[in-house]
Order: sequence, then C-alpha cells, then structure tokens
Amino acid sequence: MQKQLINFASEAGLTLSPEQADTLLRYAGLVWEKKDFLNLTSASGLEEIVQRHICDGLAAAAKINAMAHVKGISAPLAADAGSGAGYIGLTVAIALPQAQVTLIESLEKRCSFLNWVILNLGLKNVKVKNVRLGQGTQFAFDFLTERAMGQLPDILAACLSAVKEGGVFIAFQGEHPQTQQCDPSKYAAALLGLERYTLPCDDKKRHLALFGKHE
Repeated sequence: MQKQLINFASEAGLTLSPEQADTLLRYAGLVWEKKDFLNLTSASGLEEIVQRHICDGLAAAAKINAMAHVKGISAPLAADAGSGAGYIGLTVAIALPQAQVTLIESLEKRCSFLNWVILNLGLKNVKVKNVRLGQGTQFAFDFLTERAMGQLPDILAACLSAVKEGGVFIAFQGEHPQTQQCDPSKYAAALLGLERYTLPCDDKKRHLALFGKHE
C-alpha cells in the first residue's frame, strides 16, 4: 500500500516520501484500532481506508500545495472543517509538513481521538479545535477543506467565513457537484473551478470545488 500512496500522490502532482507514506499507513492502523469504539469508519479493512479516505486527503494536499506555490505561501495555514476521524486534515498535515493544520471538530470524543493520533504519530504541525464552525468562531485560514459537514449550499457561508481574503475553500463533491446551487458572491467569494479526480478503489468521478475569497 505504500507504493500505491506514493503513486497516487505523484499522479496528483505531489511528492510523497516512503517515510510519509509509512506514517499515513500507521495512521490508518490507528483508525482501524479504534473504529468500533468511536464509530469512525464503515470501511471493510485497512485497504479501503487508504484507498477511499487517505487518497482523498492526498488529492486535497496536492491542490493546497500547488495553490500555495502559485500564491508564494511557503507555510500555509490550512484547516479541515468537520474533521471527524481526520482523514483529510491529518493526511494534509503528514503530506505537507510545511503547513500548519487545524482540525475543526464539534464532537469531543472525536477530538480526543484526533489528539491521541497526533501524539502517537509525533506530528508537530497540527492542532485540534473542539468547536462547531460558524457558531461564534473566528478564523482566517489560507485554505479550508470540507468533506462531510453537509450539503454545500448549507455550509458554504460558514466555511467561507473561516477563509481569509485571498484564501481558498476546497469542498469535496461527488459525481454531480452542487456548485450551481450556490451563490458564493453573497460571501465575497467566487467559484474558481472544479477539479475532477478518481480514487484507486473505483472509477467514479469525484470533484474538488474551489472557492476563492476576494481580496
């Protein structure tokens, strides 16, 4: 599975070292260890966690890395909203050690799990915030990802509120993106584009919807 992660990252335009791939596999093992106690995943095994969830995180990491390079941001401030088991945010933190990553999660027991993973993996560039985005929170990130908070039209305002001017909100979307149901101009933002990708586990069309906050 190490080679699969490295190859997937490479195809997305991201260089992943064997050591980083091994850390991601260790993370998958920690999820599997606690999956029943915390109801973290419905995956049938480690391979599905890697192919379906961690590779999703690598797709986001590759996009953040590319956009940060274009913007001249050497140490991006990134966050993952509704982090859950941390599939996206922790993967970004491992794949992009130069980034400072915040995992935003409203459930305390999942925050405890995320902190336990961070301690076990020895990660220094990631922290957990036990809050619900949009409820009295004030953030200003360069990049914010979201995969499982809810329907895009319902969460767009809260997610964009956590992005600084000139920053980007990255929303995971399925085969039929909900971008046409949204009006980002209400929140001083615009749709930058839709990036299509597929995962190793199937050939379904997936998308990253990119929303840029006006400067």
